[in-house]
Amino acid sequence: MKNIENILVVLPARGNSKRIPKKNIHPILGQPMIYWPIMELRKIFTPEEILVSTDSDEIAEAVEELGLRVPLRRPVHLSDDHTGTVPVITHALEWFEKNVKRVDYVLAVYPTAVMLLIDDILDAFEMLRRDKLCDSVLSACTFPYPVQRAVFENADGYAEMFQPQYFHSRSQDLVESKHDAGQFSISRAGAVRKGKILTNSHVRMKLLNRNNVIDIDTMEDLEVAEEKLRIHNQRYDKKYHI
Repeated sequence: MKNIENILVVLPARGNSKRIPKKNIHPILGQPMIYWPIMELRKIFTPEEILVSTDSDEIAEAVEELGLRVPLRRPVHLSDDHTGTVPVITHALEWFEKNVKRVDYVLAVYPTAVMLLIDDILDAFEMLRRDKLCDSVLSACTFPYPVQRAVFENADGYAEMFQPQYFHSRSQDLVESKHDAGQFSISRAGAVRKGKILTNSHVRMKLLNRNNVIDIDTMEDLEVAEEKLRIHNQRYDKKYHI
């Protein structure tokens, strides 16, 4: 099944989440959040290929209970609320290539990607492999409504359209928009070393089933995610063994 060689898989798992305390290891269906993507990844990737970047001993312990070593601790300057994903991935790659081996690809997976599917990752890799100009492939999904009809509350408290010229347009005539699904991205290691991932025009999108995507930022999101995950696990017959 696996056709991706010489790859590093990085899970950026910061410990100090604000809206959901300890979100990355918060229980969902009886397991820490990070359990779900790790166990899906373990279907084709070895423990040696998976690197969790964390500043938290508690997260490290939870990950080690899943059979992974956590040799890397993320430095303080990459663990605050303002640090994006790209410098964290770059730091993990630099550490791995200095201490383990040089790689050709970097797969970044979010700990909250509880409905991750290996088949989606394999499809994304094939997209990257076939297009020699492509630096990265980003997981994405369609918006459930036309973004051209989005509104905001203006200074007077009234609803106002961002793009009023589309008020009378039919939905089927509008360009379908996509957004980051918040699950994964796969990149050429050379692009990561140059800091080019997800920031230039050579990024493709792997479209996911919208039913397999959820943004978990609040306790309400978590409740919805738990129910969606229960249905998802039944649909895809997911049964993991540590």
